[in-house]
Amino acid sequence: MYAIGMCVDGRYLLPALVTLGSVADHLPVADRRESAVRVLTNGLSPGQAAVMESFARRCGFGSFDLRWQTPPAESVMADTAYISVATYLRFGFTPGFLDRPFLIYVDADVHVRGDVSTPLDGLPADRIGAVQDEFNPAVGQCPALPGVAECWPHLVGRTYFNAGMLWVPTPMLAPMRAGVHRALVRGRQYIKHNDQCALNLWLLSSGAAHPVGPVFNRFEVDRFLQRGDWVRRVLRPVTRRDGHVVHFVGGQKPWMRSCPGTEDVRAYRQQMHRTLRHLAGAGAR
Repeated sequence: MYAIGMCVDGRYLLPALVTLGSVADHLPVADRRESAVRVLTNGLSPGQAAVMESFARRCGFGSFDLRWQTPPAESVMADTAYISVATYLRFGFTPGFLDRPFLIYVDADVHVRGDVSTPLDGLPADRIGAVQDEFNPAVGQCPALPGVAECWPHLVGRTYFNAGMLWVPTPMLAPMRAGVHRALVRGRQYIKHNDQCALNLWLLSSGAAHPVGPVFNRFEVDRFLQRGDWVRRVLRPVTRRDGHVVHFVGGQKPWMRSCPGTEDVRAYRQQMHRTLRHLAGAGAR
């Protein structure tokens, strides 16, 4: 089976639980019993870790483990508007920690509405599954990886992937970690979107990417449309309701009171309220 992997700091405990609950809602009961939840953190307190373990168990996952870990010393934070260095923890999973043949990595700002294990079907053993980034679709055609197109023109038009959802065979964890390390050391000047750019530098050089269908990492865009029409110039069409995973990229997160109440935000908040009731029933504080 597989392990659901998440990276969580103290600020993201509740969103991580909301995401985890939505993952569980769309997995068969038997699959949940056979799968695992694995969490890397650089900020959860022991009490918060206990809450997360209790919640995962109540969701029906058969195994839970959490490790405290520091981000890599070479981490490059080019964009710190709403992202912390904890984002680099996603490269810290190891086969021994997972104890499962596959990692399904899930960001803590997504709302899952379908079975996220489906992309594992047909995933090559030497590839990493990822979805093309909707706002930064290709090298040289977006702000991501500045300077790469000029240095290596043959890479223009190559897919740029979003790191919010990843499907990784455990033998690929070490090559990914080493490749990202090299990218951070040798290609710091090309990094705009932190660890995501580092990951894409390695994917471009290694050819290790396996494209996954866009429904498994759809961006929620109606929040942006309420403040301007720039999204319409990037995405056509901009209204899609087929996402198995809805990703709330950007600084406006659906758990914030200031976030516009779009249809997808309302659906997320319903999931959040169910999560809070679940926690209250379990006596969590």
